[in-house]
Amino acid sequence: MEPVGRGGAARVMVWVAHLSAPMAGLWLLVARPDLDLHWQHEPSHFWLVLLVALVSLGLAIVINQAARRRGDTRLLLVALSFLVAAAFLGLHAAATPQVVLDARNAGFAYASPVGLTLAALFAAASAAELSPAGENRLLRWSGWLRGAVLTVAGAWAVVSLTGRPPLNRVPGADEGTPAILLAAAGFILFGYAAVRYYLLYRRRRAVMLLSVVTAYVLLAESAVAMAAGTSWHASWWLWHALMAVGFGYVAYSAWVQYRNEGAASGLFAAVGRDETVRQVRAEYSAALEGLVDTLRSGEQGALTEGQTAAATERVARRFELTDGQAAVLGRAADALAAERDQIRKLGALVAVGQDARVKVADLELLRGAVRRVASVFGGYTVRIALVEEDRLVLPPMLAAGPDAAAPVEVHTVRLAQAALAEAHEREQDGSLYLPFLVKGHPAGVLIATRRGPAPERDAVLLASLAAQIAIALENARLYRSLDVLFRQYMSPDVATALVADPSQAALGGAVLEVTSLFADLRGFTTFSERSTPTQIVDMLNQYFDVATRAVLDENGTVVQFVGDALMALFNAPARQPDHAVRAARAALTIQREVDRIAAVRPGWPRFRVGVNTGEALVGNIGGEALRNFNAMGDAVNVAARLESQAQPGQVVIGAATRDRMGDCALVTPLGDLMVKGRIQPVSAFVLHGLRGEGPWSLSLVS
Repeated sequence: MEPVGRGGAARVMVWVAHLSAPMAGLWLLVARPDLDLHWQHEPSHFWLVLLVALVSLGLAIVINQAARRRGDTRLLLVALSFLVAAAFLGLHAAATPQVVLDARNAGFAYASPVGLTLAALFAAASAAELSPAGENRLLRWSGWLRGAVLTVAGAWAVVSLTGRPPLNRVPGADEGTPAILLAAAGFILFGYAAVRYYLLYRRRRAVMLLSVVTAYVLLAESAVAMAAGTSWHASWWLWHALMAVGFGYVAYSAWVQYRNEGAASGLFAAVGRDETVRQVRAEYSAALEGLVDTLRSGEQGALTEGQTAAATERVARRFELTDGQAAVLGRAADALAAERDQIRKLGALVAVGQDARVKVADLELLRGAVRRVASVFGGYTVRIALVEEDRLVLPPMLAAGPDAAAPVEVHTVRLAQAALAEAHEREQDGSLYLPFLVKGHPAGVLIATRRGPAPERDAVLLASLAAQIAIALENARLYRSLDVLFRQYMSPDVATALVADPSQAALGGAVLEVTSLFADLRGFTTFSERSTPTQIVDMLNQYFDVATRAVLDENGTVVQFVGDALMALFNAPARQPDHAVRAARAALTIQREVDRIAAVRPGWPRFRVGVNTGEALVGNIGGEALRNFNAMGDAVNVAARLESQAQPGQVVIGAATRDRMGDCALVTPLGDLMVKGRIQPVSAFVLHGLRGEGPWSLSLVS
C-alpha cells in the first residue's frame, strides 16, 4: 500500500468532506422540520428517476461487455449491481402517481428500497474475494443470473403497473419498518463495498476505481436518506439527488476516459480482478513487442513517420487498443526499439572483447568481429583492411553485410589508406573509415558502408567498436605469447589459470598446503665422467622429457631443473583437492617411463624420487627485475630429504602424503628416518603403486 503524503492526505480530506456534506444536510433537515421544504411535482420526479435509471442501464451494458470479454467475475457483479438499480429505478419512475398510474401504491414506495438493497448485495459480492471454483461457477451461471434479475423486475412491473396485489395497496404511515431494514442492509453492504474498493484504489490508483468508490458511498448515503426522509420533502428528494450524482459520476468518468482514449474496450479494466489487470498489461506488452518487431522489420527501426504510423495502427487494430493507447504505444515503441537497438550494438562491442581467447588466431578473431558488427548494424556492409608488410590489404574473409561479395573499388582502398595515414576517421559517400592501432602502430581500418549518411549515433558506436577490435587483437596476441611461454614450464590448465588471473604471478606468496616432488639421478657424476657432453645431454633430454610430461599430465607445475634434479609442485598455482594422489601418480609414471628407457641402456643412471605434503610459502620469489615461482618451508625440505633416502627406481613418500592418499596407497613402511638438517625423525614409506589403477612394477637398481 502506498503511503499517503501531505498532498494526498489533503485530497482525501476534501473528498471525505464532500461526501459527508449530504449526511450533514440530512441531519439538519430531520432536526429542523421547518427547513424540510415540501415540493410535490410528479413529472419532475418521473423524468429525474427515469434518467438515472437509463444512465445506470447504460453503465450496466458497458461493464457487462467488459466482463464477458475478460471473463471477470468482479465486473460481472458490478454490472448486475447497476442493472438491478436501473431496473427498479425504472419501476419506481413508472409508478410515479399522476404520470402512468393514477394513484400512489406499494410498488412506488418499495421499488427503490428493494432495488437499492439488491444492488448493494451484488456490489458487496463484487468486492469480496472469491475462490477460483466460485468464480468458475459464477461465470457458468451468469446468464441465468441476469435472466433471474430481469424476470423479477418484469414480474414486479406487471404486478405494480396493473394494480395487482400485494403492490396495489397504499402503504400506511406506520409501515416504515421494512423500509428501514432495507435501508440499513443497503447502507452496510454499500459501505463494505466502498471500503474494499478504496483499499484496491490505494494499490492501483485508477480514476475509474475512485469513481466506483464515490458512487457506492453516495448510494450508501441515499439508503439512509431514503429511510429518514419525508415524502415529497427536501429530505426525500435528497436520496434521488444522491443516486443521480452517484451514477452520474461513474458515467462522467467513463465518458472522460472514453474521450481521451477513443474506445470503450478498456474503460473498466482497472476495476476488474487482479488476473484481468495482469491480462491487460500482458496484452499491452505483447502489443508493444509486436510494434517493436514491426519497426525492426524495416531498416533497423529507421522507418518513415508514415510507415511508423501505419505499423502502429495495424498493431492497435490487432490488440483492440484505443486511440490514446495507440499513440502512447507508438511513442513507447519508438523509444524501446531505439534502446534495444543500442543495447544490441553495445552487446557486440562487449562480445568482440570476449572473443580474444587464448588460442584464437588474428583472422579468426577479426572475422568474428566483422560478422558481429554486420549482424547488429543492419544495412551496413562491414570490412576490415589489415596492414601486412607495410601494405593495406582487404582479405575477402573479413567482409560481411549486403554487399560483402561485391569487389572492392579502388577509391575505397585509397580512402582507407588516407584514414590510416592520418590516424583519424573519415566519412565519405555513406562510408566510415575507422583506423585502429595496436601498441601505437597502425594495424588496420574498419570500413562501414551503407546507403545514405550514417547516423551520428552509429558513427560513435562504430568508432568504439574499431577501438575495441584493436584492444581485442592486442590481447589475443599477448595471450598467445604468454600461453607459449607458460606452457613450456607448466600444464595447459595451470597456464590458462595464470593467463586468466595474472595476480597469481605477482611478487610475493601465500601459505598453502602443497605436495612437493623431488627427483634426481643417482650415479650421475660417475656417468658424466665416462660419457661425452653429447651423450649426457641426450640422456638428460630423454629423462626430463618423460618426467616433465608425467608432471604436466597431472596438472603439476615444474618449478625448476638443477643439474640432474627436478622439482615440481602440486596444488599451486592451480588448486587441486587430490594433489597428493596426483603427485604420487606422477612419481610412479616417472619411474616407469625411465625404466622403459634404461632397459636398453644399462649404463644410464636411474631416478630416485621423494614426495611430501604440507604447508609451504608459495609464490614468486626474487626481485622486480627477475623472479622465480617456488615454494619454501619444512614440508618442501622434507620432500628433498626423502628423495636422498630413496634408492634408484624408488618413490619414497612422507606420512602426510600417505595420510592424504588414504587407502589407495600401496606402501611399505621405512620407519622413522633421521634426515639431514632436521632434529625430529621423519616417518617414510616406499610407494609401490595405487590401488585400483593397474599393476605398477618398480625395479630396484643398486
